[in-house]
Amino acid sequence: MAPLASKILASLTILMMCTTALVSAAGALPSLEQQAGALLAWKASLSQQSQDALRSWENISAPCRWQGIRCGGRWPVIAAISLPGMRLRGTLESLDFSALRTLVALELSHNELAGSIPVNIKLLKELRALLLHDNQIRGSIPPVLANLTKLRLLMLHDNQVSGEIPRQIGEMGNLVSLNLSNNYLVGPIPCEIGHLKHLLKLDLSSNDLSGPVSFSPANSSIQNPMNNFSSQPTAKVNLENINMPSLSHNNLSGPIPKDIVKFFDLQHLDISQNNFSGSIPSNIGNLAKLTTLYLYHNQLSGRIPRELGYLVNLEDLRLNNNTLSGSVPSNLWNLTKLATLHLHRNQLSGHIPLVLGYLVHIEDLRLSYNTLTGSFPRNMCNLTKLKILYLGQNQLSGKIPWELGYMVNLEDFQLSLNNLTGPIPNSLGNLTKLTFLNLNFNQFSGHIPQEIGELMNLEMFGVSLNNLSGALPSGLCAGGRLQFLTANGNNLVGPLPTSLLSCKSLVKLRLEGNQLQGDISEMGLHPDLVYVDISSNKLFGQLSHRWGECYKLTMLRASNNNITGVIPPSIGQLSQLGILDVSSNKLEGQIPLEIGNLTLLFNLSLGNNLLQGSIPKDIGSLKNLEYLDLSSNNLSGMIQGSIEHCLKLHFLNLSHNHLNGSIPIELGMLVNLQELLDLSDNSFASVIPSQLGGLSMLEVLNLSHNALKGSIPPSFQRMLSLLSIDVSFNKLEGSVPQSRLFEEAPIQWFMQNKKLCGVVKGLPPCDLNQSGEQKKKPRAILLAIIPVVVSFLFIMVLVPLQCKTRKSKVESANELQQTNLFAIWNFHGGDMYRQIVDATENFSDAHCIGIGSSGSVYRAQLPTSEIFAVKKIHTIEDDELFNREIDALMHIRHRNIVKLFGYCSATQGRFLLYEYMERGSLAASLRTKETAIELDWTRRLNIVKDVAHALSYMHHDCFAPIVHRDITSNNILLDLEFRACISDFGIAKILDVDGSNCTRLAGTKGYLAPELAYTTRVTEKCDVYSFGVLVLELFMGHHPGDFLLSLSSMDKRSTIPKDLLDTRLPFPKAEIANEIFKVIAIAIRCIEPDPSHRSTMQDAIKVFSPDEGPGNLDYLHTDIVILACGLECS
Repeated sequence: MAPLASKILASLTILMMCTTALVSAAGALPSLEQQAGALLAWKASLSQQSQDALRSWENISAPCRWQGIRCGGRWPVIAAISLPGMRLRGTLESLDFSALRTLVALELSHNELAGSIPVNIKLLKELRALLLHDNQIRGSIPPVLANLTKLRLLMLHDNQVSGEIPRQIGEMGNLVSLNLSNNYLVGPIPCEIGHLKHLLKLDLSSNDLSGPVSFSPANSSIQNPMNNFSSQPTAKVNLENINMPSLSHNNLSGPIPKDIVKFFDLQHLDISQNNFSGSIPSNIGNLAKLTTLYLYHNQLSGRIPRELGYLVNLEDLRLNNNTLSGSVPSNLWNLTKLATLHLHRNQLSGHIPLVLGYLVHIEDLRLSYNTLTGSFPRNMCNLTKLKILYLGQNQLSGKIPWELGYMVNLEDFQLSLNNLTGPIPNSLGNLTKLTFLNLNFNQFSGHIPQEIGELMNLEMFGVSLNNLSGALPSGLCAGGRLQFLTANGNNLVGPLPTSLLSCKSLVKLRLEGNQLQGDISEMGLHPDLVYVDISSNKLFGQLSHRWGECYKLTMLRASNNNITGVIPPSIGQLSQLGILDVSSNKLEGQIPLEIGNLTLLFNLSLGNNLLQGSIPKDIGSLKNLEYLDLSSNNLSGMIQGSIEHCLKLHFLNLSHNHLNGSIPIELGMLVNLQELLDLSDNSFASVIPSQLGGLSMLEVLNLSHNALKGSIPPSFQRMLSLLSIDVSFNKLEGSVPQSRLFEEAPIQWFMQNKKLCGVVKGLPPCDLNQSGEQKKKPRAILLAIIPVVVSFLFIMVLVPLQCKTRKSKVESANELQQTNLFAIWNFHGGDMYRQIVDATENFSDAHCIGIGSSGSVYRAQLPTSEIFAVKKIHTIEDDELFNREIDALMHIRHRNIVKLFGYCSATQGRFLLYEYMERGSLAASLRTKETAIELDWTRRLNIVKDVAHALSYMHHDCFAPIVHRDITSNNILLDLEFRACISDFGIAKILDVDGSNCTRLAGTKGYLAPELAYTTRVTEKCDVYSFGVLVLELFMGHHPGDFLLSLSSMDKRSTIPKDLLDTRLPFPKAEIANEIFKVIAIAIRCIEPDPSHRSTMQDAIKVFSPDEGPGNLDYLHTDIVILACGLECS
């Protein structure tokens, strides 16, 4: 219990002695037997275990002897109930408070009480302390608590209380301590809380409170929230006597109130984890008694005020996770009592001030994730009390000073992602308390000091992506505590240390990309290992059966080594394994059947080994498999009955084996195949199944070096994503399909066949008189060719006005090298993936800016300072949405449609890379008054114009109409200039002009067209209806739900547009008002129940400019970049 609460409860003992005097004026007291009866009735309502805990509650005539019961006064009455931590389970509803009117204290904390706080608690008018914290109490705080005017201590924290804080709480004038933290409270902090002039402690943290806050003395005027019902009142919190207010972990907004400086006695200020914006008030430096200042995780900007250097009593200063800029103030050296300084995750620049070396009492210093430059200050090594030092993700250069070894209390040291050079000093071996040492992503050279292997407490050691050479320290994991070792991407040599081979504490091991040698046959004794990558080294030996005991393992990569022997069947016991890559070794024997037990496996790479036998049918049970590489082995037999059941495959390579038989027609069902289907250099015979033409997403198809006969199926014309097809060295004949790919294909893809002919340059033209099939149907061929030619000419005429289809990777690269930096990424997908993972800290919640039904969106700032929005798909099951979004956005280019820069479909996950829209969603801007005011009437008109033009383009200017199906304020994004863009095409549909366009119901409730309740047919009019709702929402400031419901009984001509305007903005001037009323009139026509009566988007945009055609090329993007990361993004 908090010290303040303990003191108050102790003082209540004295009050118990005069309880009867206090209540005598209220009338006759309840008898002791009545009170005992009430408590026994409550006991009977509790669980059996709770009743057992209250065994002493039996003798009704002597309740004062019961456990937790205190009596007091000249008359025998119950004055206090104190039963903390008794694991009581039940509710308070069964407690008869009318019989307990003499209670001075009620302490039931740390139990399992549920239900709500009963209204009858108002009868306890003598109550001084009410402690119900750490239970499971639900419901709202009853306003009748205000009747307890003598209450001094109210503790309801750590429950499940919801609703708003009642305004009546301001009537509890004797409150000394109020703790409502860790609940589900919403709404503003009531202004009336400023009336509590005796309050010493206030804790409202960890709720969902919102709105601005003002810190005001008790005699300040309190704003009446009813004075202006259209605006959210500012909560004025009296801090005259409070020394420890906590408002953290809420959604409070606005600037930090400058009037906080009136409270000179303030010792602890915590407003962290909110949405406070603006700069840090410089006069906060006047709070000379402050010991703790927490402003972290807000949206604060500007410089760190130098005045903070006046807070000479400050012990803990945390300003991290804001957007503070400028340099670190040099006068912070005045804070000689400082033990904790957190400035990480801001935009600070300049050098690390040398004067920080004078903070001799500091124990925790974090400056990481800024843009600090210069060298490591040598005098910082004087901070011998320092335990945590974070300097990572900056631009520091130079060497690590040898004197760092003097910081003997250092436990956590992080220097990753800088430009540091030189050797790692062996003086680090003096830091015997070190548990985390992260030197990743620098330019260190030389050997890793052997002394690091003597750090017995080391749990994490990272030196990846440096220029280190030599061997790993022989003592690594000798202390038995090493969990994370990352040394990949260096020039390390020598064997793996013996202590590492048998390290049972290992969780993650990354040694790939070195030149390590040695026998790995002893590896596998790692019960907690989750991730291991030892690929691209010179390791040898065999895979031990003990790997099957690493039950937590999710990834095992050991490719590009000299490993021999067989794949142990025990691998099939790794039920969590997602990636198994042992390719490019010398493994032999058969693929173990037990691999079929790895139901979570999505990447299986066994290529370039000496494996024999057939492909096990058990592989067909790997329903999550996406990547399968069995190439360059000695596999034989047919492939029917196995691989074709892996419906999620997007990469399949069976090349360079001895497989035979026919190509199964079922491979055409693998509709997710995208990157590669390679069956080359085998002994497949018979014809190419026409069903392969259904692989519409496939980019590369290789069937070369087989014994295939017949013709290339005409269905291959439908493979619009195909970038490469190789059918050379077979026995094919006849005409090649007619499509752009084949017309531009090199002859090498078709050479050494029987008799191919057609449009490929280098092939002979097809002789219609000599082809038996074509002799019989010359007319049919002409009829087939003529529409193709006509269509081709038609498309060529319309190309400048149509949506562009996907270009080949080569075309994209050639074009982008001249116009855009991102062209490089097409050929370095792995580097791009790493940059995004680093920028989002492996998709940390700290970078998450939105969560939808199919994915989460993250803000990613790359080393190039480019900022992107990265949409990461939630689950594998969302592949359809992922593919649909790519398909839709690759057909459209418009300045008001969010720009897709690229996508990555990799073993580690799928994400899409979009332009970053700084102001977020329109819904977020409308939600609060502060941001809604920024959306003045002119900006709102422009937003409508932007959305209308984008929809008109999608519906009327694309080669096939595209229906978004989810036009909502959440899916309209705004940039800094308030340009609006449509986003989230996960359920968009490209309409088939001749088809039924039926689909399942999708979209957001409140925006769905009414006809979707009785039909599954999707048309452009569905988007038109959603657009109408969006326009009304934009001008009303909230969703027009009630207005939509009333339309059926309302005469639309009687609707007064001014009644539909957002009251948070002043009424528009006449000229603007006229435009708004025109737009609202269009919106009302868009929400007609009958789709045939709705406007089209072409009609809608005419309200802005009758002469502005819907196909205005000014609205088209010209620099879309598509980058497809390869499967080895890591």
